Amino acid sequence: MPHVLTVIARPGALHPRHLAAARDALAGLGARLGAPEWLAEAEAADLPFTELAAAQAVAAARHALAGEALDLIAQPVAGRRKRLLLADMDSTIVTTETLDELAAFAGLKDRIAAITARAMNGELDFQAALRERVGMLAGLSVSALEETWATTELMPGARELVATMRADGARCVLVSGGFTFFTSRVAERVGFHDHRSNTLLVAEGKLTGKVGEPILDKDAKLSTLKEVAAGLGIPLAAAATVGDGANDLPMLQAAGLGIAFRAKPTVAAAAHHRLDHADLRGLLYAQGFRAEEFRAG
Repeated sequence: MPHVLTVIARPGALHPRHLAAARDALAGLGARLGAPEWLAEAEAADLPFTELAAAQAVAAARHALAGEALDLIAQPVAGRRKRLLLADMDSTIVTTETLDELAAFAGLKDRIAAITARAMNGELDFQAALRERVGMLAGLSVSALEETWATTELMPGARELVATMRADGARCVLVSGGFTFFTSRVAERVGFHDHRSNTLLVAEGKLTGKVGEPILDKDAKLSTLKEVAAGLGIPLAAAATVGDGANDLPMLQAAGLGIAFRAKPTVAAAAHHRLDHADLRGLLYAQGFRAEEFRAG
């Protein structure tokens, strides 16, 4: 079977009736189906199919499973396991927006978070919004960076995602519109090979309110994807990308497996694939990894 529909749920929430409903929906459009293959009991399964476009398969299954907290990803079976991972950091590999959390130490979290939300939904120019938010933090002690880092938590599944892909031979790169202070630490904690992000400028132990230039934005994320893939000698089809914001969308659309992860509405609507319910291990199921193949990290 040349295509596969992967059905993913939170642990324990996937039932045979869900798979039967999805299979019936695909069959109703004329697809030929293979036997379901469980990737993790009650959590993820593959439904092989042919004679139906991937987008049609997802649309049909989503309609049949409306109201269920399930994620659906359809793609060709060939080349399913990727050799490169590019991942956003904020609200993707970590659970928070680190700039918003940093702003709390200046008493500005709500104001800055409102700007962040609009920028991540594509309503504001990313570079201008970043400069505005950082400018509001001028004079903040650098000790606030350490305090913010102390409370930063990893997204569930982050370690397994990177460790498993690394063990399978993939290159893993963290690419963020955030800041090197955080990406360097996240990359080390999670196991990324490399990280790229922006730089907060500091003078006399305080933030200057300025960002190092050039700013890493959506175009730079896409350029990084192309550069790293070229360096590995692989096509973009062999890359996986994941992120939640508008500045991630170009790299999500360009990669062979670009997944909008619990994404902002405009991003979820425009991405080819999305995970709304599963944790980051969903990217592994999408590549056909079975639970017993996961590495703990």
